[in-house]
Amino acid sequence: MYSNLATLSVFALLFSAMSGRIERSWVTGPIIYLIFGFLAGPMVLGLIDIEVEAVELRVIADLTLALVLFIDAANADLKTLATHAVIPRRMLLIGLPLCIVLGVAMGRLVFPDVALFELCLLATMLAATDAALGKGVVTNKAVPSRVREGLNVESGLNDGLAVPILFVFLALATGSAAKDQGGALALRLALEEIGIGVVVALVLVSIGVLVLRIAKRRGWINEIWGQVPVVALALASFSIAQTLHGSGYIAAFVGGLLFGYMAGERTHKLVMAAEGMAELLAMFTWIVFSSVYMGMYWSTMTWDVLLYSLLSLTVIRMVPMVIALTGTGEKLETKLFLAWFGPRGLATIVFAVIVATSNVPSESIILHVVVCTITLCVIAHGVTANAWAERLARVLGDESKRAA
Repeated sequence: MYSNLATLSVFALLFSAMSGRIERSWVTGPIIYLIFGFLAGPMVLGLIDIEVEAVELRVIADLTLALVLFIDAANADLKTLATHAVIPRRMLLIGLPLCIVLGVAMGRLVFPDVALFELCLLATMLAATDAALGKGVVTNKAVPSRVREGLNVESGLNDGLAVPILFVFLALATGSAAKDQGGALALRLALEEIGIGVVVALVLVSIGVLVLRIAKRRGWINEIWGQVPVVALALASFSIAQTLHGSGYIAAFVGGLLFGYMAGERTHKLVMAAEGMAELLAMFTWIVFSSVYMGMYWSTMTWDVLLYSLLSLTVIRMVPMVIALTGTGEKLETKLFLAWFGPRGLATIVFAVIVATSNVPSESIILHVVVCTITLCVIAHGVTANAWAERLARVLGDESKRAA
């Protein structure tokens, strides 16, 4: 245990010392985490030998995702979002369902022996995008604010929307629900997950901010403990919603939006400490994922798994999103940018853990595809993030000049 802790601590120290330089390069933090985890893991150097059960990995990923969702939502530009809400709305209501449908259709071609509802499971798992992996694009000021906020909201809400769909397909795939119950079950779960998540967020954050304001006025909060409330609100929003069988992801994101609105100009200062904790948790999650699971699954990877993963990153994600954004007035370059940057990461890992503990017949194929897709996604999106962001800024800037 202590040797693992020593390795992780030294790596965190070295990475933090070079974080600013890395941020300006074409290599992203998650790429480095994956490479380090794989090389330091038992398959290569053996510096890290962590025995993590699937449920434990889910807890780590869930906590990380809850913090990231809350913080990103708190930092959102609500004025820009209100003006350009059509982008995330179309991506969520049109693009997300189309991604699942196309994912199933492609799955029938690539994996003809896998049952239909298991393909539905796989497509749903890979339709959810990751706010943590998309952070490099969302925080890049070269990207127009409407595009950044569109991606931020999409990644913040689509995993919460995917959860009820996932559980419906899981029930159908394992035979715990009748086929004719699918539509009604999906609607009921969706309403419960979304409704409970939103209510928990609104009530908890409203009360929490009110309590903090009273405590602040009376001088009850000292400087050290003043860094804790944001973390506590994020985790409380997530965990209370989950306890009540709602969507903790939606609760974390909606809670973050409300906190940012109520905190106003002080938001960035208030969430700074929580951002550091979220980054550290994300680092640990990716290192655990790469050291424990990458070597295990990549050593037995097959061509059909690799093919589907590549399709998932390109055709299955991009075609539906371009269709969904048609009619928004956005240029083709912007549509392709929005369609490309839908990274699969923490949410997909959580979904994979759920499937891995549910006795799904095609579990091995599903987990191989998930590991392959996430690995390729971290690398492909990480390498292209800054370059395409700068290109998009140039293209849109040149078009604005010509229009003027």
